[in-house]
This record gives sequence, structure tokens and C-alpha cells, in this order.
Amino acid sequence: MINSLKGTISGKAADALYLSAGSIEWEIFMPSSDLVRLVPETECRIYTWLYHREDQMRLYGFIDEKRRYTFLELLKVEGIGPKGAMKILGGISQDDLERALEAGDLVRLEAVPGLGKKTAQKMILSLKGKLVQTPVFSENAGQYGDLVEALTAMGYERRSAVEALNKADAAVPVSLSPVEREKLIFKEAIVNLSGA
Repeated sequence: MINSLKGTISGKAADALYLSAGSIEWEIFMPSSDLVRLVPETECRIYTWLYHREDQMRLYGFIDEKRRYTFLELLKVEGIGPKGAMKILGGISQDDLERALEAGDLVRLEAVPGLGKKTAQKMILSLKGKLVQTPVFSENAGQYGDLVEALTAMGYERRSAVEALNKADAAVPVSLSPVEREKLIFKEAIVNLSGA
């Protein structure tokens, strides 16, 4: 399993990202809402999922682990395949999707291109309560586990630190270098925790 790929963005298509990692250029299919956040010629890390059938192999990618988790949960809903899940993720933000599922907001879900009433109802039944409980940063490790540890060493509660990092991760542009991005996420998390 390929968990993630790090490299330089060498190009973009309507539904795919081209990522150069070493001597290989990967074609990674992504939701349009993730693609627009990525800037060509910058370095990034893309979380992936490999779809493999007898006649087809496709690599799907996401800007963070939570988006990938949401995609995989959507695949568990009857009637939603990889292409449908990508279309759903491209047509609604992560926060809006979570709010709509938690509130049982059929009107909001039906407004997503290609999503009908029956499938929206199945999504609510299958996913309500599942997406909001999945932090990008685990409480023990994860991509920024050291930031969680640093915040708890500063006296913040671990759960609050994880929540603040999740919020900061969503706010900081993914086009920055990993080092710059980590610094900004840490600063933003402290602002979130201080209530400023």
C-alpha cells in the first residue's frame, strides 16, 4: 500500500495532479476542491489510495488523511464508487459535508452535483457521527505528533491540542514548504488554544 507521496507538482489536469518524485512522475486523481489548493512547481505531500481491478489501476490522492478517510467511508455507502466519491468531495467542502451529515441536511447534500436523494439518505444513515470523530492528528503520533507533544508540554490538554492542530491544518495553505507549513500550523494552533 502506498500511504503517501512527496514530490514537486509538475502539472495539473481537470481531475488529476502530476507529481514528480525522484525520476517518476505520478498521475494522481484528486477531488477538484483539493486540486485548486495546490500550486504547480511547489513541493507537497499527497495521501493516496490505490484502486486496482483486472482492467484498471488508478491512484487517488488527497491533501490530508482526513480527506482520504472520508473518501474511504464514502466507498462503504451502497451505490457510491470511487468516481462518485471523488465527485462528492469535489462538490462540497469537508466542513460542509460533516455539518450536513450531522444535521441530516438532505437539501444541502442533494445540492452536490451528481448526488440524488436516495444516495444522500444512505450517506446520512451510514456516515452520521463517523467523520467528525476522525482527527487528522492522532493523540499519540501522526504527521505532526511532535507538535502535539510540544503543546502538551506547554500545559495544554492533549485532546484540545489535537483539535487546535486539526483546525490550523485546514487554515494553512498546502502550497507552502513542509517546514514553513509546520511552523505556521504550530503558531495557528497556539492562537486557537489561547482563544485569541
